[in-house]
Amino acid sequence: MSARADLEALVADITAGRRDPFDRRWHPKTLKGPSRAAAVLVLFGALDDVPAVSQRPLAPAELDVLLLERAATLGSHPGQVAFPGGGRDPEDATLVECALREAQEETGLDPKGVDILGELPPLGMAFTGFLVSPVIAWWSSPSAVGVVDYGESAQVFRTPVRDLLDPENRVMAVLHRGGARFASPAFTVNGVLVWGFTAMVLDSLFEALGWAVPWDRSREHPVRP
Repeated sequence: MSARADLEALVADITAGRRDPFDRRWHPKTLKGPSRAAAVLVLFGALDDVPAVSQRPLAPAELDVLLLERAATLGSHPGQVAFPGGGRDPEDATLVECALREAQEETGLDPKGVDILGELPPLGMAFTGFLVSPVIAWWSSPSAVGVVDYGESAQVFRTPVRDLLDPENRVMAVLHRGGARFASPAFTVNGVLVWGFTAMVLDSLFEALGWAVPWDRSREHPVRP
């Protein structure tokens, strides 16, 4: 099957309750106290004609996913790499609309060129109290993207999936906070570390899709709280 067909089949299985690829640490029941609904746009596609750096035949060389690096001055998750997205506003009729609105505001993309494959069940972010629904999408008609507001984002970039899958770009991100140790799969691409919620979603999807390959999980990359 094609990459899009693989994604469509996985989304159908997750939304129907036949599969749950996500770490239980991110399930909504982990949240204590009030929460706020949010959505992120996990946008795949053949975004440009620039091939992956990696020559390993792990995924189609033109298959990319859209990411951004949050501004270092933000009060929440400063400097982290994330999917476009954010909290649901009153004017957002659905979480899909929320994800598309945020993506347009943050990257300048044209939502008309985005095909929504499905809205996944929400995942809990205990540190911020958000219930985040990943909206899986395919960029059928790509538009130009870039930083819209440097107060919000440091860069917007299209990352080849093949580079994310390359074992040379895989590490375990290790965070120490309040005497506890948190370790999770991460990626080193485009001069940045992709870790936390974003890396967890990507890693879980790649594993469920059967795209992932073995990598050295003893390689650790410390991150600051």
